[in-house]
Amino acid sequence: MSTAPAAQQPVSWLRPKYLLFAFIGLMMVYVLRHNEGFLVNRADPVWQHYQPFRWWLLPHGLAGACALLLGPMQFSDRLRQRYAKLHRVVGRIYVVAALILAPLGAYIQYFNERMSAPRSFTIAAAVDAVLLMFTTGVAFVFIRQGKIQQHRAWMTRSFAVALVFVEVRVVGGVTGWDNLGIAATETIVWGCLAFSILAADVVLQWQELRRSRPLAAKAKAAAAR
Repeated sequence: MSTAPAAQQPVSWLRPKYLLFAFIGLMMVYVLRHNEGFLVNRADPVWQHYQPFRWWLLPHGLAGACALLLGPMQFSDRLRQRYAKLHRVVGRIYVVAALILAPLGAYIQYFNERMSAPRSFTIAAAVDAVLLMFTTGVAFVFIRQGKIQQHRAWMTRSFAVALVFVEVRVVGGVTGWDNLGIAATETIVWGCLAFSILAADVVLQWQELRRSRPLAAKAKAAAAR
């Protein structure tokens, strides 16, 4: 019998997970160009709108950027296996960022009521904030208890809720509905919120199905011997 080590399987960059995160990356680039271009243009009149609550917006924006950029790293098996300490540090930063951006986002929307924004939009922002804090908090509790599978499941739900920020802007920009007023934007927000947890659970169920297929095949082969 040969004792030579088995050749490692090459990493496929066409794995569904990588394709999904590539799509998320494209959405983020779209939002930066279409919605957040004012960040590099100090003359943009939108700054006048943000002026009254700019000091609330700054930590909200920084925390949101950390959550969206660091979130995908939590789903890297290679990072978790080879750099466990880095994985834990990134995870803690994500948790702190989520718990900062969520309430600040709801408060900023409440502040916008002074500038004629409807109360119903504030309620939508508050629901989004509660969902993000709840899913992130549950994920943190599970990892503190050493329950890895439950932790990963709730982290998936947390990141799905965090992506609502990006999804709302992509849907509004691509469809042109962001020009129809705040009522249309509010409808998009509720729609994205409604599907966020559902989409996360679809991904989780699909991953579970993929993991169970090889085990079922091995069990069937063993039973046939």
